[in-house]
Amino acid sequence: MKYRNMEDCINDLEQHGHLIRIKEEVDPNLEMAAIHMKVHEAKGPALLFENVKGSKFQAVSNLFGTLERCKFMFRNTLEGVQRVMAVRDDPMKALKTPLQHISTGLAAWQALPKQKSISLPVSAQEIQISDLPLIKHWPMDGGAFVTLPQVYSEDPDKPGIMNSNLGMYRVQLSGNDYTMNKEIGLHYQIHRGIGIHQAKAVKKGEPLKVSIFIGGPPAHTLSAVMPLPEGLSELTFAGLLAGRRFRYSYKDGYCISNDADFVITGDIYPGETKPEGPFGDHLGYYSLTHEFPLMKVHKVYAKPNAIWPFTVVGRPPQEDTAFGDLIHEITGDAIKQEIPGVKEVHAVDAAGVHPLLFAIGSERYTPYQTVKQPTELLTIANRILGTGQLSLAKYLFITAEDQQPLDTHREVEFLTYILERINMQRDIHFHTNTTIDTLDYSGTGLNTGSKVVFAAYGEKIRELCTEVPDTLKNIRGYTNAQLIMPGIVSIQTSAFTSYEETAREIQQFTDMLKEQGGLDSCPLIILCDDSSFLSASLSNFLWATFTRSNPSHDIYGVNSSYTHKHWGCDQLIIDARVKPHQAPPLIPDPAVEKSIERLFVSGASLASVKI
Repeated sequence: MKYRNMEDCINDLEQHGHLIRIKEEVDPNLEMAAIHMKVHEAKGPALLFENVKGSKFQAVSNLFGTLERCKFMFRNTLEGVQRVMAVRDDPMKALKTPLQHISTGLAAWQALPKQKSISLPVSAQEIQISDLPLIKHWPMDGGAFVTLPQVYSEDPDKPGIMNSNLGMYRVQLSGNDYTMNKEIGLHYQIHRGIGIHQAKAVKKGEPLKVSIFIGGPPAHTLSAVMPLPEGLSELTFAGLLAGRRFRYSYKDGYCISNDADFVITGDIYPGETKPEGPFGDHLGYYSLTHEFPLMKVHKVYAKPNAIWPFTVVGRPPQEDTAFGDLIHEITGDAIKQEIPGVKEVHAVDAAGVHPLLFAIGSERYTPYQTVKQPTELLTIANRILGTGQLSLAKYLFITAEDQQPLDTHREVEFLTYILERINMQRDIHFHTNTTIDTLDYSGTGLNTGSKVVFAAYGEKIRELCTEVPDTLKNIRGYTNAQLIMPGIVSIQTSAFTSYEETAREIQQFTDMLKEQGGLDSCPLIILCDDSSFLSASLSNFLWATFTRSNPSHDIYGVNSSYTHKHWGCDQLIIDARVKPHQAPPLIPDPAVEKSIERLFVSGASLASVKI
């Protein structure tokens, strides 16, 4: 099935039992998001909201809710896309076996964007921002946001669609100081293509023309988040995955996606910003209010019977988890081509993706040495932390396979392997005063924080504890010690007050642990506010530990010391307590949770969904 538009996709999903229509009126203020999350958590179908309160437009969510549904939607094009991506990663394949790659080249050629003289059907009607489904997702959100936008901009120095950038950046439609129907907010993070375009426009003293596409074939949405090889544009990829060329035109000097359901055009002027946020984000907290570029609205278009796609961003797993899985399916081993020696990199979804990376590298530098220790792994780690979105990570655990195969997606086994081998005095490497994810508030400011690399390789040097060591029991001020997994124990203490006070308290704590000993089998201790929560699941441990800590400020150690500027310890302590400067977590509104129960009772639209 090659979808020409969103309706084709919805009809196909419905015919095959992958979509449910919600006929009851639903409030876009918190209710739609709450319904989506309940159904997504139940691994339920896509949802078509036919009756959105306050808007004449329908809305659809959970299209990409499972990897299986993603593969179903792209069942006729996915294999061809994978072949093209493989050739992009290794062009020599096409040169060595040209006959095998004729279809690949043909598919890529057919994917080139196609310009039309007029922009119908999307420009058939001109509407206003206030006509849209203004969906608010979390109680403290600053207003309504577009969660699945395709934000289009062109290089001011080299205009044209082949030098464009298509990205998924948060777009605030209402709230704060925005003038309804005239202004919207555009939040983009560092290392994003639109930032390069805006910088060039600012240098020229010109506004940057921006078009925001919403809807259209689902391939267009996915293309906005794809990490593509150099030279392959998002719009070419969109055509390739859709099996149909991306159709576009220009109206008033703005690029229009002809097959989109909605298009918002406007301009970002140099130096003009307004407060944007707060907004629930993929780390499971609110991103706070900050100044971000202001976009002055030129026109808003909608096709006849347009459908508004949306998702909910929150603590993983959410719909963007399936996005990540599908991207991995498509890109395959691309990371191996980009970073020599790397075998696998896993951005851990449960930890909010950017905070935590697991990686498998190689150790080929010194095969003649009998004592094995990290060497090439350190080079690879630096390459990983200098590559695209991976550079936003805070924690990187890296090792190399020796006598047993490893899989970074088997988190407990992978961490166990590292903890059995890591030399805490030698194998911890910090990067301080550097960049982290814009949405991560564990650091010292917006985009600023630190990183740490744990690089372990060699023979097993310890057996890991499988119960809480006696040393961690009955310590005054430290209670409820719980085993999270072999070698890792959580223990709760009083609430965080300040780094100065924490330093004094933990010095006393580590001095006592050093004196008592008995922790050889427990290399990692997590300080927290609620040890029962942290140890209740692996997901809780990964989320709370790595989203609530800044390596340079929140890592301590038993018997720690500096040797020639290198810090080391015997046992590592991560302070994963909530800090006053961190953003609040996302908590659903109980009244809204109660109100949506009406949709899941017998006879209601969602009665068949088991929650």
